[in-house]
Amino acid sequence: MSWAPEPAVTVADLWTSELRYRINATQILGGVDVSVRSGRVTGVLGPNGSGKSTLLRLIVGALPPSSGHVHLMGRNVARVSRRERARRVAFVEQEARAEVDLRVRDVVLLGRTPHRPAFSGDSAADLDLVETSLRRTGALDLADREFTTLSGGEKQRVQMARALAQTPRVLLLDEPTNHLDVAAQLQVLALVREVAAAGTGVLMAIHDLAHAATVCDDVLVLDAGVVAAAGPPREVLTPDLIAAVYGVRAEWVDGEHASALVFSPLRVAGPAHTDRAILAEPFRL
Repeated sequence: MSWAPEPAVTVADLWTSELRYRINATQILGGVDVSVRSGRVTGVLGPNGSGKSTLLRLIVGALPPSSGHVHLMGRNVARVSRRERARRVAFVEQEARAEVDLRVRDVVLLGRTPHRPAFSGDSAADLDLVETSLRRTGALDLADREFTTLSGGEKQRVQMARALAQTPRVLLLDEPTNHLDVAAQLQVLALVREVAAAGTGVLMAIHDLAHAATVCDDVLVLDAGVVAAAGPPREVLTPDLIAAVYGVRAEWVDGEHASALVFSPLRVAGPAHTDRAILAEPFRL
């Protein structure tokens, strides 16, 4: 059974309006507007603590917004049932939660839950879709393993398969390359593009600016919980913006087949008029 989302719509599948989140008097996220459109990958960027994961958790309903709204398929998500939301939106968290005593195949089958009538069993179509999802994420060889025995990277691939089995209109990813080696990172990012090409809208928190520049159609840069810039990567990820938000120097280098971002430390004059390298954030973008 091949995987495909429902037919695309002409407006954004999901968008937020002035979304804010506070803990007591501390503002974590302030007035964020973002939209997710069918067939496009939008990256949420920003230093650690800038609000990337919080934004995704607000959108999926894991956190209640202090103010503002989330709209799904033209409706305020507060008026959409949890089951219907689960049919439309899949979320892959940064840290995979342990599913006690479940085989990998059964973890992925959980993605079919919102699509099944109550008390019904697994259909042949469900099982076929699970196998397809495991194959697409390179996790088919893990199908009969206990989920709790997997490495962090293996768990991430399985959770990605669960999200694909959910056949969502919108896919939310929180650092999907976390715990993965370089080859596996590239495989996941290629899969993200494949999923978008099939018509799903993807909103992805990602810390690697170089990956974001090559994979995302649009990016949203958060700085201390507010939007610093938004738009196509080449227009948004300017040397001035990266220096201001991340505290590093960056430049675009155009190669024969692609363009890439290259980073180096900012340098400032020290007390004795000698240069010293400083980083506002650890050099882990």
